[in-house]
Amino acid sequence: MTIRVLIVDDQMMVREGFSVLLNAMEGIEVVGEAVNGREAIAQVAALRPDVVLMDIRMPEMNGLEATREIVAADTDAKVLVLTTFDLDEYVYQALRAGASGFLLKDASARQLADGVRVVAAGEALLAPSVTKRLITEFSKLSETRMFIHATGVGELTERETEVLVLIAQGLSNAEIADRLIIAESTIKTHVSRILVKLGLRDRTQAAVFAYEARLVIPA
Repeated sequence: MTIRVLIVDDQMMVREGFSVLLNAMEGIEVVGEAVNGREAIAQVAALRPDVVLMDIRMPEMNGLEATREIVAADTDAKVLVLTTFDLDEYVYQALRAGASGFLLKDASARQLADGVRVVAAGEALLAPSVTKRLITEFSKLSETRMFIHATGVGELTERETEVLVLIAQGLSNAEIADRLIIAESTIKTHVSRILVKLGLRDRTQAAVFAYEARLVIPA
């Protein structure tokens, strides 16, 4: 099945560059482009892409606001945030708003394609080179938010809590299955139950939840 991608960036060279790279990859097709968040929302509704490559800082409506609206519309599109090496201050908010991960703008063609495939498959994508900068935000959380999320953890079984921690550490279903020595299909069931119990959209929000509940402590 071909993965349909929408590229959202106010710089034409960036859009055209990513479009050329992705269209050259097997199983990926760029179905449209948008120059700002407002246009992105309209394009998502019209084109029904599987993955939205979303820049953050754009005129008229930024990527954070667009991500919130796209997620709130309950579309099937997964949002993959594009950021520079110096982590954008809005990436953390974008993940909380429902983005499925973030990728560096200077990623190679292979990394870009792999990132699109990972997100389209429902996995979380947190670029290792900037994750340390991201999780420092979790150490600034208020005690109130920590308490709210900690109470939600009580809904999970011991095994589900264990799986949630491993999700937050960036492990895939296959890697979690190997770690816990159980079937990958069982892990998929646990992940689904975790999302339902905690009212979360996907694995990335589950990872954010785990940090906010202090199940995983930022180094």
